[in-house]
Amino acid sequence: MLNFYKIVKENLKFNRFEFRETVCLEYTCPIDAEQIGIFSRNDYIVYVLSGKKTYKTMNGEWTLTPGQTLYLKKGAEVIHQYFDDEYCMLGFFISDELIRETMQEIQGKQVLKINQEPNNFTARKVNTSDFLEGYFHSMLTYFRGINRPPDQILVLKLKELLITLINSDPTLTNYFTSLTQSDKPSLKRIMEQNFCFNLKLEDFAELSHRSLSSFKRDFQQIFQDSPGKWILRRRVEHAANILANSSQSVTQAAYESGFEDVSHFSRVFKKITGKSPSDYKKSLVF
Repeated sequence: MLNFYKIVKENLKFNRFEFRETVCLEYTCPIDAEQIGIFSRNDYIVYVLSGKKTYKTMNGEWTLTPGQTLYLKKGAEVIHQYFDDEYCMLGFFISDELIRETMQEIQGKQVLKINQEPNNFTARKVNTSDFLEGYFHSMLTYFRGINRPPDQILVLKLKELLITLINSDPTLTNYFTSLTQSDKPSLKRIMEQNFCFNLKLEDFAELSHRSLSSFKRDFQQIFQDSPGKWILRRRVEHAANILANSSQSVTQAAYESGFEDVSHFSRVFKKITGKSPSDYKKSLVF
């Protein structure tokens, strides 16, 4: 999978600004593949200027058209591209540090609307508003200007975006609040929401903001298992759930669960469940 955060952070072709670990840019997609996997160590916000694109995570998919906004948590997704019109977007890769800093500045100064929904979403469509539309169009002035805005202005503009989201979406407010309670992302959440994607252990470590050695140590403490064994078992469990609750074929279930080779999937599935995928699916038919 492509490290999307690294691409936008290092590619000087884009109209972009950087403040510490936060990167914002005007992005015209240079990739001509119809479907591709990406991941980012930062949460990021997409605002579509032109074209259309579908983002698929483990628990849903969202198709964006001009004027629509999507908030994606740090993690992986598969994007499906359409080539009728050139896809252009504004992207804001927001660091946890900036989110925590913004939350700490406003807590106690305004009443925060927080709902009790769990924070297990992977992406969330953001409702359009005059404030949000005005914000994105004001940022275009900076992206398309000759000079980079001073850091003081840039950080204020980024905090303006976060505060606008806080005031418009109690679910995001609840999530932002949870980020202030730890200096690292939840490793458990990262794993549960991304185990089906073709990520290396180094990628999982990056998503959880840990070194590889810290990732392995923390993983063992949380799951009482090695990452490799846990990922295989969870993929098989996920595939078994697909076979039991949908009409998808064995091949489809294998690919949906993160296996790239159906033969390997069948061997692992039988080793863990005691049945081949085909026999398992047949046993569920009454």
